[in-house]
Amino acid sequence: MSQNTDSPGSAQDVHLSNEDLFEDEGQLLGYANEDAMEEEDGEDLFGDNMENDYRPMPHLDRYDDRILDEDDYDQMSVGDRLAAEAELRRRDREMGIIRRDDRELFYEESDEDEDPRRKRRMAEKAAADDDTEMIESIENLEDTKGYSTKDWVVMVGPRTEIANRFKNFLRTFVNSKGQYVFKDKIRRMCENNQCSFTVEFSHLAHKEHVLAYFLPEAPFQMLEIFDEVAKDIVLSMYPSYDRVTKEIHVRISDLPLIEEIRTFRKLHVNQLVRTLGVVTATTGVLPQLSVVQFDCNKCGFVLGPFVQSQHNEVTPGACPECHSNGPFMINMEQTLYRNYQKITLQESPGRIPAGRVPRSKDCILLADLCDRCKPGDEVDITGIYTNNYDGSLNTDNGFPVFSTVIFVNHLVVKDCKQIVQSLTDDDVNAIIKMSKDHRISERIVASIAPSIFGHDYIKRALALALFGGERKNPGEKHKLRGDINVLICGDPGTAKSQFLKFAEKIAPRAVFTTGQGASAVGLTAYVRRNPASKEWTLEAGALVLADQGICLIDEFDKMNDQDRTSIHEAMEQQSISISKAGIVTSLQARCSVIAAANPIGGRYDASMTFSENVNLSDPILSRFDILCVVRDEVDPIQDQHLARFVVNSHIKHHPSKQADTIEIPVEDNELTIPQEMLKKYIVYARENVHPKLQRVDTEKLATIYSQLRQESMATGSLPITARHIESMIRMSEAHARMHLRDYVQEDDLNMAVRMTLESFVETQKYSVMKSMKQVFQRYLMFKKDHSELLFYILRQLAHDQLTFVEATNESDALIIEINERDLMDKAKQIGVLDLKPFYRSPIFENNHFVYDPARKIIIHTIPEAENTED
Repeated sequence: MSQNTDSPGSAQDVHLSNEDLFEDEGQLLGYANEDAMEEEDGEDLFGDNMENDYRPMPHLDRYDDRILDEDDYDQMSVGDRLAAEAELRRRDREMGIIRRDDRELFYEESDEDEDPRRKRRMAEKAAADDDTEMIESIENLEDTKGYSTKDWVVMVGPRTEIANRFKNFLRTFVNSKGQYVFKDKIRRMCENNQCSFTVEFSHLAHKEHVLAYFLPEAPFQMLEIFDEVAKDIVLSMYPSYDRVTKEIHVRISDLPLIEEIRTFRKLHVNQLVRTLGVVTATTGVLPQLSVVQFDCNKCGFVLGPFVQSQHNEVTPGACPECHSNGPFMINMEQTLYRNYQKITLQESPGRIPAGRVPRSKDCILLADLCDRCKPGDEVDITGIYTNNYDGSLNTDNGFPVFSTVIFVNHLVVKDCKQIVQSLTDDDVNAIIKMSKDHRISERIVASIAPSIFGHDYIKRALALALFGGERKNPGEKHKLRGDINVLICGDPGTAKSQFLKFAEKIAPRAVFTTGQGASAVGLTAYVRRNPASKEWTLEAGALVLADQGICLIDEFDKMNDQDRTSIHEAMEQQSISISKAGIVTSLQARCSVIAAANPIGGRYDASMTFSENVNLSDPILSRFDILCVVRDEVDPIQDQHLARFVVNSHIKHHPSKQADTIEIPVEDNELTIPQEMLKKYIVYARENVHPKLQRVDTEKLATIYSQLRQESMATGSLPITARHIESMIRMSEAHARMHLRDYVQEDDLNMAVRMTLESFVETQKYSVMKSMKQVFQRYLMFKKDHSELLFYILRQLAHDQLTFVEATNESDALIIEINERDLMDKAKQIGVLDLKPFYRSPIFENNHFVYDPARKIIIHTIPEAENTED
């Protein structure tokens, strides 16, 4: 279709009728047929008659008068037209509209009048609009049209739609308070010069469920798209941030499904997975090729850049300059590197099935994830479970076998800080409110192993060890440990191992081992040669794995002397020195040691000293702050209470229990704290409370230490050293930490003195113990509930009365009467004059004692005697 340039309305469109259009089309086809050349020469578009295409056609070169509006406008001169176009260009510049044919936009004088920030925003908006118009939007993204997820997400259309949706998600996602979550995360990331931020999977699944569906199925491709989008958003907010880092990484956290290391199968290959474990070995941080450039040795031309993948080595084919096939050398200066580290992740000790060997898996850390963890850390890892070809496995097994690794995307070290950060405001308020209770220490002790009857002294010792003292390092020269070591020794069947198992569950970080199955290198560290790199590496033992936690050793007396000697340094200096295979180093072992041991011969002999009962040397005994002796003594009344407590406990925890038929246990249930709350309380106290010594009664400490030294020399039992002074200070700090106090008070010191004296007195011979209790009575009675002490005295009187009744052949008596005057005389000896609070106490009533004020006697009913008739 042509136009007549002489027509007055040359700027208007030409409207044709259907007959005219078909006629013109036929003529054009006729001309094309006439001018066709031979088939072998092709068609000549520039023939001799090509000017006929541009001949005037009066019947076509006309306009429809019905649509012309020339009567409404005057003829515009050339000058007016240029002025109008200049005005339009000026308006477009102010509105931020970029026209490609407008050359005045590139003049320097046009940029002087504009605001740079406004110009950048307009340019970003125009660029964003251009991107959305180029690719057609895919509404039904989850319809993969028969393609696999990996093939679908790499196509141009779905890839662009995924990028747009994720960009919109990062820009618009708000929390319950209306705050933009990821804009704040990106801002904090850039303030700290970091290169990654976290996206919670639950948030992504809630807002963009299609992306959350694609992510575990095609993690490599999806994370690549996410990283590109994140980098674009960061550069739009901070255009110069590429000077800090060239890559921005998106870390996916809170994946809902947690897999065990031993459950990984072919189903999980190339999937996004989450697992838990303990880091047992780490390599050094090595540089890995990221973007490679090569030098041609023949002509010196620089080839590249090539993006290096994790699986295959990138090599150039031929030099584009001299067309040679090499050799090529890596250009060290222009090649970009990234950090690379490999760690070995082993199953957590508490998650291994019985009778199974713990399994491990190699994990690869890249970029800013390197050096986030060390051997002994319990970590939560989210990454891509993938495989790589290993020729050595084929040599060993005889058929193609792939080794598997986890490319880590997100890593969290589960320590006290991480647990404290996860506490909600309600948890913190509840913890602070609990600390205001004046009975908080009694409540904590009552909550330690509530399924075990009695043993308040051992429970208090475990509570002090769980809270711990304050670690000191004056002048960075001399370290003083703050962890409290406890040794539990006594007769079999007294729940020693159960105490250790409870401490393993309640402590934020604990490693459990047994003396018979633990060797010296298993407790400290051992050196082995890495089969891949042929280098000597260190593998962490139990004490190193329990760093800043608790190491629990059962059957401590079954260890060999050589193995037991290896932990001397770890228990006092809290370090492990290694000098093997050319490796000379020192590892940290800042942990409390809680050990359980059986006496020689199986039974504890009260007629001998503690050293004679236990096959342990004096150096290792002096490293324990608290020694707990458990004796299985025959006491009919106490045995009845114990049996009733055990039976009630079994009934209470039976799957088909009936709450109405259960008796209330002897323990006061109002004092106990829920186990989850107790764990949070311990972690919060260890992390946030650091008690200081101020105005401590040094005279009291000196007097106690002097008296203990004298008694120790006189009796020849447990040796008392200067370590016991530090033990009292550590226990006083732990007791202050129980109450969330910033300073150690006199009550804390008195409790520490009482625990030290009880530890010393309980290890004496039975003949010496009674006299020593009289000497240190005023210290031993500190903060002891008089109800418990009076109950102990009353129980002895009831036992004597029961013996008298049995001797007079009145064995069928169910009621024992005790004269109040006998109890009053005993109570005066310990300074108790008023017995009325004791008569109203729960311990008096729960143990079937009744006071008759008219007759001034105490009546004790024996409930178990009813069952003897059956």
